[in-house]
Amino acid sequence: MSVLVLLLALGAPVFAKLSEGWFDLAPCELCLWQRWPYWAAAAAAGLALALPRARPWLLAAAGGGALVSAAIGAFHVGVEWHWWPSPLPGCAAAQAAGATVEELLRGLRAAPAKPCDEPAFLIPALPLSMAGMNTIYGSALGAFALWAARRRDA
Repeated sequence: MSVLVLLLALGAPVFAKLSEGWFDLAPCELCLWQRWPYWAAAAAAGLALALPRARPWLLAAAGGGALVSAAIGAFHVGVEWHWWPSPLPGCAAAQAAGATVEELLRGLRAAPAKPCDEPAFLIPALPLSMAGMNTIYGSALGAFALWAARRRDA
């Protein structure tokens, strides 16, 4: 079970990074935030392989990491649907109201940033953004890891 949790936890951020090139998807700041808990989950699952006595606790921690990513993803879905604004300054598109050209130029980043309220869709016919898919995936992985932590043969 620990190996499967490890592979599934590693799969999410690796797929997200590869999708940037394969599908030409640009990540926003919230997208990047959703990846970090998977790395922590993978580390916990990897430690669960090496430390059998602590395996239940480490698998539970891996499940918690996946659930944190799912929660960030759910928050991101709310930002995409304009239910609430993102508190992250990097998520906002540049605003030109009342600003001079010089002020706008000073506020530009070195690399263009994607606003967090513009959803990235992987499957065009499916109205489910990458953040929405991460919410489902992270919830399922978190539930699986917590279930595995309770098993005696984990």
